[in-house]
Amino acid sequence: MAAVFLLLAFASPAAARYTANWTSLDARPLPSWYDEAKVGIFVHWGVFSVPGFDSEWFWWHWKGQKPPDPKCVNYMSKNYPPGFSYPDFAPQFHAQFFNPEEWADIFKASGAKYVVLTSKHHEGFTNWGSPYSWNWNSVDNGPKRDLVEDLGDAVRNRSLHYGLYNSLYEWFNPLYLEDKNNGFKTQQFVMRKLLPELYNIVVRYRPEVIWSDGDWEAPDTYWTSTQFLAWLYNDSPVKDTVVTNDRWGQGTACKHGGFYNCQDKYTPGQLPKHKWEKCTSVDTLSWGYRRNMKLKELMDLPSIIDDLVSTVALGGNYLLNVGPTADGTIPSVFEERLRGVGAWLETNGEAIYSTKPWRVQMENGTVPVWYTSKGATVYAIITAKPPTTTLKLLIPQTSATTKVTLLGRPPSLPWAPLYPNAGLSVLLPELPFTPGQAWTLKLDNVQ
Repeated sequence: MAAVFLLLAFASPAAARYTANWTSLDARPLPSWYDEAKVGIFVHWGVFSVPGFDSEWFWWHWKGQKPPDPKCVNYMSKNYPPGFSYPDFAPQFHAQFFNPEEWADIFKASGAKYVVLTSKHHEGFTNWGSPYSWNWNSVDNGPKRDLVEDLGDAVRNRSLHYGLYNSLYEWFNPLYLEDKNNGFKTQQFVMRKLLPELYNIVVRYRPEVIWSDGDWEAPDTYWTSTQFLAWLYNDSPVKDTVVTNDRWGQGTACKHGGFYNCQDKYTPGQLPKHKWEKCTSVDTLSWGYRRNMKLKELMDLPSIIDDLVSTVALGGNYLLNVGPTADGTIPSVFEERLRGVGAWLETNGEAIYSTKPWRVQMENGTVPVWYTSKGATVYAIITAKPPTTTLKLLIPQTSATTKVTLLGRPPSLPWAPLYPNAGLSVLLPELPFTPGQAWTLKLDNVQ
């Protein structure tokens, strides 16, 4: 049945628009909503949230890598009976406090415009009732509910875009291990598990982001990536709005796909030529929930705001991750960070949403200043409090009609030219307190 479905999908007559090769697929324009959104929330949630130790890679560190991580081995030997296996964690993934409406309220309050949930991580457990993952999914086991659908409905009811993360590979799936042992010359896993599930989530949930991962062990020809993307762009229910990343096989990162991730926490030193996204996590040591995380291991709000601003100034989107508990709650410290981002964006969002990189992205004077632009307006975002009430901006070229305002404070600010053709000195008011420790000057009629 799966093979027949795949053949029908690949043979659709509309597929002539984009063909199953990177030259054609890479020519597809990125749907405009994505670049305008700028800010998203990433959610890593799964069976790995039950042990809540080490990271979402716990199973691999315990049973996959050779030698195993002694921290994970000791954790299991001290806290669980002999013979306890990783699948035994699944019934404890209760999600009994999971309220998708509350989650969606937090995400909306964060100022994010899109949300990306892990539909399936490398452990293979699906957060929906996948017909291709018997008893290793959230409907048959654990929560006994469709987590993908429940969160998607709540997120969309708040006019947020909804995306799904999907791992191409699964550490211990016998079909995958068989293909791996065959040097990826067979595709049992791809045809019987991966592709049927990908089509399933697209048709059922209509995600506007497919955030692919777990691609690095095999080439894109093994994953049949280009054929899937041709169907996604030509014939799927989200063909006009869906965006994808660049993790579709060995060597595709930073080269092929919709937007580029390049690598986790990617931070380019200069303006990239292609639309990109920085994914990073509030917990600097893990994407999934850790019960033993320490405050010093978390990004504080000023660091998050600085990271967000520099990312957007360099043309990127900012995807900030939180890891919920197995009970289905977002830890209060994560919620505090997200609401803090939202409070900052409520005042400064004009300088973030729907902006474009300016001709110069940053100047480093007495304080760091990042620039964004929107039409004829330039925004100078100050990510540290200036030591004096006078701020010098060397780059903007002023005119007689130049106007300077501080976002959140309506009256225009006094300014004077620094040089005949460039620069201005702005007299700042007493800067209001902001937990993000960043302020935005709006510059009208400058070049």
